[in-house]
Amino acid sequence: MTRATTVRAVLAAAVLLVSVFITLTMSPRLGLDLQGGTRMVLQAKDSATVEANRETTDRTLEVLRQRIDSLGVAEPVLTRSGEDRIIVELPDVQDPRQAAAVIGRTAQLSFHAVQGAMPPGTGPEAQPDSGSGKEGERLVLPDEQGTQLDLGPARLSGAGVKDATASFEAQQAAGWTVKLDFHKDAGKDWTKLTGEAACHPAGDERRRVAIVLDEKVISSPQVDPSVGCQAGLPSGGTQITGSFSAKEARDLALLIKGGALPVPVEIVEQRTVGPTLGAAAIDASAQAALIGAAATALFITIVYRLFGALAAVALAAYGVISYAALVGLGVTLTLPGLAGFVLAIGMAVDANVLVFERAREECQDRPALSLRSALTTGFQKAFSAVADSNITTLLAAGLLFFLGSGPVKGFGVTLGIGVIASMFSALVIARALTEIAAGSRFVSDYRGVNGIARPGSVRTWLTRKDPELFRKPVQWLVISTVLVAVAVAGIVVRGVDLGVEFTGGRLVEYSTSRPVDVETARSTLAEAGFGDAEITTAGDGDISVRTGKLDNDGEHALRTALATEGGETTKVRDELIGPSLGDELRRNALIALAVAVLVQLAYLAVRFRWTFAVGSVVALVHDVIIVVGAFAWLGRPVDGIFLAALLTVIGYSVNDSVVVFDRVRELWAGNRKAPLATIARRAVLQTVPRTVNTGMGALFILVALAVLGGDSLTDFALALLIGIVVGTWSSVFTAVPGALVLERTTSAPPPVPGRSSKRARAPRRDHLDNGARV
Repeated sequence: MTRATTVRAVLAAAVLLVSVFITLTMSPRLGLDLQGGTRMVLQAKDSATVEANRETTDRTLEVLRQRIDSLGVAEPVLTRSGEDRIIVELPDVQDPRQAAAVIGRTAQLSFHAVQGAMPPGTGPEAQPDSGSGKEGERLVLPDEQGTQLDLGPARLSGAGVKDATASFEAQQAAGWTVKLDFHKDAGKDWTKLTGEAACHPAGDERRRVAIVLDEKVISSPQVDPSVGCQAGLPSGGTQITGSFSAKEARDLALLIKGGALPVPVEIVEQRTVGPTLGAAAIDASAQAALIGAAATALFITIVYRLFGALAAVALAAYGVISYAALVGLGVTLTLPGLAGFVLAIGMAVDANVLVFERAREECQDRPALSLRSALTTGFQKAFSAVADSNITTLLAAGLLFFLGSGPVKGFGVTLGIGVIASMFSALVIARALTEIAAGSRFVSDYRGVNGIARPGSVRTWLTRKDPELFRKPVQWLVISTVLVAVAVAGIVVRGVDLGVEFTGGRLVEYSTSRPVDVETARSTLAEAGFGDAEITTAGDGDISVRTGKLDNDGEHALRTALATEGGETTKVRDELIGPSLGDELRRNALIALAVAVLVQLAYLAVRFRWTFAVGSVVALVHDVIIVVGAFAWLGRPVDGIFLAALLTVIGYSVNDSVVVFDRVRELWAGNRKAPLATIARRAVLQTVPRTVNTGMGALFILVALAVLGGDSLTDFALALLIGIVVGTWSSVFTAVPGALVLERTTSAPPPVPGRSSKRARAPRRDHLDNGARV
């Protein structure tokens, strides 16, 4: 065993030991879509006097944290997103009405002078008050008993409230009261406001002061008769009395103290997931991972014999390492992220397949070469293709993280960690294992055992047939054009069913104790006033309801109406997206796709000839259009999860094209006078076994996800299944013919051999090879 192999083995053992320790001692951090709960995204808005920026949003977040603490939610999470958004995650909260009642107090707290009571049936309609306190602003709002009060402009905002506490006054027989304390300048304003109210006689409506929150009078106490005109109440001596219960007093104190939002906020996104859905998703993903990984391991073991079995061991090590990295880094594991973790298992075999196929070529072309030398050459020659293909996938993962939203970001993080872990498992763990095995005389002598000393059946068949693939490259482009035309026809004729994430609105999924068919549910909800709701089935007899604008009270009424037919009705999933956020997410999705295309084009143009780069990008655009068109024809929804799948398809498509063009570049540099069509044909025939074997590994995983993943992952797996099949086709019959056609328009010389190619042709001899040949 060489020193390099020893270093790799020690490094692999150390990383595995640390990973196993983390796996056994730490628990994963589950997102709300896996553990159940409510997630809200709040948009900070400019008020008349305060701009919503990073500083005011941070202050608003702290105020909201105080409000949420009063709910008694275990381990709530509040974070700022960007400059003016706040993400609120409430584990185990299934009914968002209570949370929205506290969090969603979007107006600022304000204090008003009462100018009188309005006679019943008279007076202007209540108008929203900006709380700016501008001269001449008035509003009419009902007090706690329903009496319409004519209120003056806001004299004091909630920002001036220093503290508000509920206490029980037993000595004065006042019962539960709320004590107010103001900041210095605000205290002076409060004293002036109560002093003016005290100038009116006791019992007069004008002797009251109204405290308004969210266009609602939460308290309108009379100034005590003992307070003289213009004297007012001191800041620390203000006490609101009344027939409060303990809960009412605490709620009032909370609203006054927590109502001091520096800027108003609006709920632009709200998602609720039941705990059973998350548990089912975890179980389904675990089953898919086990079945898919087992099938993949069995497949590569059959194809590559002993070395395939060692690659399967490295694949298991990859699973442990990537999981430990997710747990150790504190990454929140979401449902798309879980799917990404499972998918990366199938994609992790790609590097091993590339190496083994190159080693097979060396054994076939140079029969006298030792097994270890062939393996070393395989790693050297495959490195550039492995690096390029993984970098393109990392680019797609980065775009998902930076341009995605919510759980889709988790998919980008998981995919990125998976790519890095797969490279380590292939280039360090699998290499150490196979080099140790290659040093065995038994493995070297029995060529049928190691799995790479003999060419595979696919390679043998292709070598025997030697088809002329690119004699007329234009005909392949015509076929691809027809496929794109069919996809575009689906988009135009059937239209793209944009999910609620891109259109705005609300999507709720219910589970009922008694079966309810779609027509019955539709008529029941229509009678309840929800005639515009779209009703479909979901999962195992669940009912999915999609509407336009629908608040939490409306959702409760909808669920109550559905319960009249379905009995006990449980909310399984709930997504609310505001129209502004829907427009933004739709715009960001288009930007993400455009940026993905441009980034891949730029990278490929740097690494390859511009003709190869354009051919690859044409192929990936071809793949994107066909996947979207297929979903249009099938009537499947296009949402954020679909976007994650689409960007993954882009990475996979470019991955395949990179492998082909890397071989074209290598062969052309070694034979610069040969026609490019001949070089391309040889490159494709040499890389087809890799493409087939890698695709099979991913297909095993995706089929398992599609069958076992349930509604949450079926569309994701379906998009990737279509994308991988189409991407495999386009990397050969779209990218290569396109590059051949473009090469006719350029006079650039063929590539020159690089230093890496020279090194690959003269591999370093290992210690078991004495150089003697016969």
